[in-house]
Amino acid sequence: MDTVIGLYGETVEVPCNNGAPKPKDLFITKWKYVKMKGNGDNGDLLTQLKDQDASVIATNQYKDRVSMAENSSLLIAAASLKDEKIFTCMVVAGADISEYPVKLLIHKAPTGVEITALAAELEIGKPTQLGQCTAPDSNPAANITWFKNKKHLVADGKGITISSKVKVDEVTGLTTTSSTLQYTAEKGDTDALFTCGTLNALSSPVSFTVTYPTERVSLHVISKGPLMEGDNVTLKCKADGNPLPTSFNFHIQVVKVENSDSYTVTDVTRDSTGEYKCSIIDNAKMEDSKNITINYLDMSLSPSEKVMKSAGESLALNLQTDASGELRVSWTKDNDKLDKMPKFDKLTYSDSGKYEVVVTMGALIKKASFELVVEGIPVIRRLAKQRGEDGQHKVLTCEAEGSPKPTVAWSVNGTSADESPYVNGKISYKLTIVPTVNLTVVCTVSNELGQDTRAINVSTLFEEVRMDKQGSSDDSDTTKLVVGVIVGLLLATVVVGLAYWLYMKKSKQGSWKTGEKEDGSTEESKKLEEKIEEKLEENSQKVEV
Repeated sequence: MDTVIGLYGETVEVPCNNGAPKPKDLFITKWKYVKMKGNGDNGDLLTQLKDQDASVIATNQYKDRVSMAENSSLLIAAASLKDEKIFTCMVVAGADISEYPVKLLIHKAPTGVEITALAAELEIGKPTQLGQCTAPDSNPAANITWFKNKKHLVADGKGITISSKVKVDEVTGLTTTSSTLQYTAEKGDTDALFTCGTLNALSSPVSFTVTYPTERVSLHVISKGPLMEGDNVTLKCKADGNPLPTSFNFHIQVVKVENSDSYTVTDVTRDSTGEYKCSIIDNAKMEDSKNITINYLDMSLSPSEKVMKSAGESLALNLQTDASGELRVSWTKDNDKLDKMPKFDKLTYSDSGKYEVVVTMGALIKKASFELVVEGIPVIRRLAKQRGEDGQHKVLTCEAEGSPKPTVAWSVNGTSADESPYVNGKISYKLTIVPTVNLTVVCTVSNELGQDTRAINVSTLFEEVRMDKQGSSDDSDTTKLVVGVIVGLLLATVVVGLAYWLYMKKSKQGSWKTGEKEDGSTEESKKLEEKIEEKLEENSQKVEV
């Protein structure tokens, strides 16, 4: 037997012979029904002769609700649960009579799925009836399923218990299914979404407030960067209980703060450094603490303004620091970095400038500066002259040192005057002149503290040329004199040697003739030889000179 499922309230089509084509020798088609169980409640519905319209023969509830389709199917309008019967299509064709029974079932989805009787809140560890899910007016009875965060909940007899019941409407025969969920919440269920549903419908999600006692307290320091003296420090106490505690004890001077989880300590000082605590009001043991350090940096520099000193004096620098951590100190002079703190045992003009010290400790920075001016009466260090490159003029150079910057005054006028840059108290002045007579030039340098003067003799260009020529002639005469002296000494040496030779010869002849003893003669000869050797040695030294 075929089964057809129709929808409640809709028109149901029950096919004849499973929708097969009509036989060619069809004579009559007839629809009738019987109750599925038991006796009674049966009857004929309609008939149709070949090539004629169908005729309704029912006189009961089907009188105005049944009709026959072109393919001989039975059409039942406004189907209800009372239409759940066995409908039979009888076909007479030629000498054969055939019957095709069909079982009709009527289904209806619930009109909606809804969670009611919601719990006010869920407490961790405590079984609580979360709610009741209802699926009304359905057929067959709806099968309800519970979900948490879209995950199917299955009764386990521990934390999850599900019970269901079905109620049948006596008039319509439709059923209403109710399902109750008893649930033991966990801490993670705070934001959980619960739903229930049937095969064709789903309820709107619901969530619950999950309550649990505070298990942990944490203290937070709300500030940007390191804390410094004069700052305001905000302390924030957090607890993980639900509902959240609204009042706390802040252990600074045991300050009780109600309806807030924060407390601000204003205008802190270095004495504010220490341990801070907070706890919930109803449980002092539920606390947390933080060590807070108030950073500070003090610095003083002496001198710290403009200082006027004389060259040669000393200047004592005094830098004092006090800080809560390790310091880094750097010095600059006129924005140029120095390797270390400057010392001024004996000031020079090059020590003048602006000095700055920067002391840092983490993000804390302190600066101080002073300006040093070294003064002194100008002194001329060098006054010189030299002939110009073209030989037609002379350049005088007057180098001076002093502060403030010296000015120069020459005792003569020149064709051009120039000065070098003034650096570290030193400056050089140049004057170009063409002297026509021998003269004495005076250079005077001065500033508001005093002056210095120095003179230099300058000859004419003509006089220098004459002296140069005379110097060349004297050199020639000197050379000739030296050569003459050397020749004269050489001739004198030859004459002395010749005289000695003649004397020796004569002495030997006399001694032989007179028969004198050779001993005496020999002694005289030795003395004479010594004198001659001394003379020769003296002449030799003169020749070398």
